[in-house]
Amino acid sequence: MTDVDKRLRDMILNLTAERAPRTICPSDAARAVDADGWRDLMDTTRNLARELARSGDVVVTQKGEVLDPDAEWRGPIRIRRAAD
Repeated sequence: MTDVDKRLRDMILNLTAERAPRTICPSDAARAVDADGWRDLMDTTRNLARELARSGDVVVTQKGEVLDPDAEWRGPIRIRRAAD
């Protein structure tokens, strides 16, 4: 895991904790880590959200429905902190 990966992972966890129970967009975390190059971080951010969903730290949704972290995703997603 690179330094940027760690920063993105931490940012996803921090933002979802701050905004709970509301969701965040993956771009929120990417922009917080690199305001100018955030678009280049989107695939990594979505992959990290997938990993965090697998570990039970977050829930990934689309149109209000929870997504399987092992399924193929298309389109916009949202991330929220998993219930404690």
